[in-house]
Formats: sequence, structure tokens, C-alpha cells
Amino acid sequence: MSQSGPSVRRDSIKIGSYGGHEYRLGSIVGMETEPTLEEVYEQMPRRPSVAEVKAQAHRKKSISNRHVTGASQITVRQSIFPICLVTTLFFLWGFAYGLLDVLNSHFQTTLGVTKAQGAGLSGAYFGAYFLAPLTYAGWIVRRYGYRWTFITGLCIFGVGSLMFWPSGVKRSFGGFVGSMFIVGSGLSTLETSANPYIATCGPPRYSELRLNLSQSFQAIGSVVAPLLAAQVFFKNVNDTSLATVQYTYLAVACFVFILAVVFFFAPIPEITDSDMADGEEQGRDFDTGYVDKPLYKQYVLFWGVAAQFCYVGSQVAIANFFINYVQQVRPGTSQSTASNLLAVAQSLFAIGRFFSSLCMRYLKPRHVLWLFMTMIVIFICCAMGVRGNGGIATLSLVLFFESCIYPTIFTLSLRGLGRHTKRGASFIVSSVCGGAVFPPILGVVADARDTQIAMCIPLIGFVVSWSFPLYLNLFKAKELDGYLKSKVGIVAGENASVEDGVGERSEGGEKAAGVTFGQSFHKEE
Repeated sequence: MSQSGPSVRRDSIKIGSYGGHEYRLGSIVGMETEPTLEEVYEQMPRRPSVAEVKAQAHRKKSISNRHVTGASQITVRQSIFPICLVTTLFFLWGFAYGLLDVLNSHFQTTLGVTKAQGAGLSGAYFGAYFLAPLTYAGWIVRRYGYRWTFITGLCIFGVGSLMFWPSGVKRSFGGFVGSMFIVGSGLSTLETSANPYIATCGPPRYSELRLNLSQSFQAIGSVVAPLLAAQVFFKNVNDTSLATVQYTYLAVACFVFILAVVFFFAPIPEITDSDMADGEEQGRDFDTGYVDKPLYKQYVLFWGVAAQFCYVGSQVAIANFFINYVQQVRPGTSQSTASNLLAVAQSLFAIGRFFSSLCMRYLKPRHVLWLFMTMIVIFICCAMGVRGNGGIATLSLVLFFESCIYPTIFTLSLRGLGRHTKRGASFIVSSVCGGAVFPPILGVVADARDTQIAMCIPLIGFVVSWSFPLYLNLFKAKELDGYLKSKVGIVAGENASVEDGVGERSEGGEKAAGVTFGQSFHKEE
């Protein structure tokens, strides 16, 4: 398989040259940080054992994305600590997201902005999701690894939180929007690394379950934030005061900077794209239908991106205008009471995360996704026609069934990407920018008509998202079910002692992954 001269990557397109240097499209968008299938196959016979993976978890230096570290075989026991640590990040952006919903309504009162202008906060926050994952965040995670992406995201988040102080001093809505953009940049950087890390850190068969459980703490953060806002922003405080907002974000900034230091010293196994390709090859014997394909032929990924864009946009639009919806369908409701009802709805969202995780222990993730999306469409239609407590109840049930949608679309879209996993994850995270598109549209319709009628905007998004699980259940069922039978990372965790360095074999002498290194290439040109 050797060849003379340097190899030319098929996914790296020459776009010009200057000063004797050749510039290629692949190097600009991050393709050249990905391994070739040939590079992965060359390293598979000398794949490190799971004991060696554990020994390297304290490594502070970055690791090449083309290097097989052996992390594709991480067992359940090995994955517990890093997953618990990364899960703290989910709580952080759940808290930030929950505050965003309340700040939107609070600024309408304190700064006199319209509903459409208030949605500009969401536009800034989620607009950052379009830029960061596809540019610097995606490049950092491929070039330097997960640890340094976590640290970078936390530092950016901390800087954005500090910027709330001068914005409050100047009472500048534009300043708050700019600060929220920086916060969104930091959180999107964290999501670019945390979501794929949770999805890939451990046995593939539990990928959906892991991410749903971790995201449950994001939902808890979303519950805590409105409760805090109801007791701090809207209670015993002058309507024009912004001091509580300033002190809240100052505390958040201090916390995230401390957390960045923790991530620097914590043992975090690095999982590269080469590991993901290695893991896909190991799991191929379980009918996953894996074939290495160029990124532009990963049609399930791009459908998932579109579904995620529409779902997140609809979810954010509902959350942003939940308080306005409550005050319209039940006239006379105070802002503090409406905020408490939002906390109740977010509590249902959190409960739904744990409930959906339980369902995935007994039902296939693709079935759970389709069922929950169907219920969302039904209840959002009801919320458009029912007033009073009935309308509030149906909209709250929409949040309950929204619970598992984002993490399940995320993990199912990553299935079969192999060496394209990190770049594919960047595309999925960037689709969160739908949260910048839908709320302003809903705000315009709400200003022109009313908030209840404006719920037709998220309904449209949910219908588009519903098409994704429908497609998976009709045409990709066999391949997705193959991952549920995979024994990669399972055998070693049950029958071997990782600490003793024998984690690569089970009692019967079977390889931990259940398969051995193959000689042929499974590649689609």
C-alpha cells in the first residue's frame, strides 16, 4: 500500500498557490486534520490496551487526531469519571439557557424593548452556534483534542459573563446582546466537544443512553435558573434594577474559571477520529452496515442537521415566549408567577430526560425519538387552540416530550461517521443556530397578532424534525439496531481487570471488542 512521494488526500481540494505555498480547501475547513482510512488500518494491529488508555488520561499535551489511542475500547467503568466531570458542563449551559428565557422577558420590562427586540438576545446567543463550531471550536477539538477545547470554551464563557457588569452599568441592551454572543461562543465551543465526547466515551451500544442522562443535568440547570430568577430578578427588586443580573453573572464567571482549572488537571482520555474509525471497524461484525464514505455522502448526518436546526429553533422559540404565552392565555398572571410556571414546565423537561433514558433501557432509541416527536406535534397543536390552564398544561407537555429530542438526534446522526465524527459533530452543534432564527419570527408574529397564534412557527419546525425519525425507522432500522448489539467496550468491562493491565481479553481469550483486525478496506469512493 506504499506509494512514492507524499499522498494527496481525496477530500483536500487545491484552491490556489502563493509564494511557493499551496493552499487547499481541506486545510481551511479542517479536513486535513482527519485521518485517512489507510492511516487507521496501519495502527490497528498495535492498538493500545485499555490499561494504556487509562495511563495516558493525565496527558496535558495535545494528541494528533490521526493517532489511534485505543480509547474506542473504553469500558463503562473507565468512562464513569470523565463523563461525570463533563456532565457538569451540561448543567452550566442549562443554567445559562434558563436565564436567557427569563432575561428576554425581564429586559422587555426594565429596558422597554419590544418582543421582537427581546428575541435579539436569543439571536446573539444562538447565532454564535453557527460560527464557533464550524470555525475555531471545530478546529481546536480536531487539532488539540477535547481537554483544551473544554478549557477554551470555559474561558470564553467566563469572559462573556464578566461583560454583563459594564453592560448593566451602562444599561445598554446592545451591550447585553454583545455579552450574550460571547457567552454563546463559549457554550457552543463546549458543546462542540462535550456532546461528541459523551456520545463516544464508552461502549457504542449505550451512546444514546449516556448522552440523554448527561443532558438531564442540563435540564436541571434550566429548572434552577427560572426559579432563581423568580426569587431574585422579579421579587423585592425595583422593576428597573439590573444589579441582580450583574451579580448573578459575576458569580457564574468565577465558577467557570475555577472549573477550567479543574479540567486542566483532571484525567480525561482523549478520543480521536482514528479511534472512532477503529471502533466502527471493530463493530462492523454486528450488522452496523458501516462503510467508510466521504463526508459529503453522509446523508443521514445532513438530514439530522436539518432536523436539529428546526427542532432547536422551535424549542427555543417556545421557551423564550412561554411567559408571554401564559400571560395571554390566562390574563392577570404576574411575571413572577409566569416565571414559576416556566420553572414547572422546565421541571417536566428534566423529568422527561430521565424518563426517556429509562425508556431507552427497554425500547430502541429510534422508536423513542419517533414517539416523542409525534407527541410534540399533537400537543403544540392543542396549545394553539386551548386557553387558560388547559393551554398552559398542553404547552408544558410539549416541553416534557422535547426532553430527549436533541441528544437522540445528535447520537443517531453520528452513527457510522467513523473518521468524520468530530467534524460531523461540529455540523450538528452549529445547527443549534436555529435558535437564532425561529424566536425573532415568532416575536414578529406575536407583535402583529398574539403569542398563541404565533405558536404555528414552532409547529412548522417540529413537523420538519419529525421527518427524521420517520426516515430512520423506515430505512435505517437494521443498521441502527446493529449498534445495540455491539460488544465493543463491553467484554473487557465485565470480565477483565483494567488496573492489572489485562483489560484487552475476556475469560475465553476473546478480544475485548469481540473482533480482530481485518485486512480489507471497507471504503466507498
